[in-house]
Amino acid sequence: MSKLFAIYSEWLFGCVISAMAYTLLFYCNSWLTNSITFGLGVSWIYLPAGLRLFLTLIFGLPGAIGIAIASFLISYYGDFPHDLTLCIGVGLISGFAPYLARFFVFSNLRLESDLSNLNFPKLIACILIYALLSAGLHQWWFSVMALENTGTVNHFLVMFIGDVLGSLLLISLIKYCLDLLRKTRKTAH
Repeated sequence: MSKLFAIYSEWLFGCVISAMAYTLLFYCNSWLTNSITFGLGVSWIYLPAGLRLFLTLIFGLPGAIGIAIASFLISYYGDFPHDLTLCIGVGLISGFAPYLARFFVFSNLRLESDLSNLNFPKLIACILIYALLSAGLHQWWFSVMALENTGTVNHFLVMFIGDVLGSLLLISLIKYCLDLLRKTRKTAH
């Protein structure tokens, strides 16, 4: 019974942390990049893209579910039309595009489940595969739902670039902070 509780707790933890972190970074990114937004749901720099990938690499399915729930709520109560079907699709794509990229990378690039063999080329492959899936699926969904001024090749390209740049910037920032922390710990001892 306690093992089952531990599994549920771990799943719930992954979902909640993913939803909260994604929501927080989404609104920070919106504030920071408001002036370089290309269109509805499309930004030239999208920092949450890196977080989506990171959370699904770390938490797996619970991370994808947490992101999907948060993205649905952000879409439904945000700038998107209050269309339940549209926003459910946006949420599912937001959460499961990085999860699909994770699955593809784990099975084709032989990435270890603990990410111990994650190197720069594999990380770049993860980012590019994720950005292609995310931009492609989002813009496909927007065109299927006949959203005005969305679903074009230009929207796809900008979303792809924004996801790649956002992922690279976020990962660089995380690496810089980890290096700074490591350096600070060395000088403290």
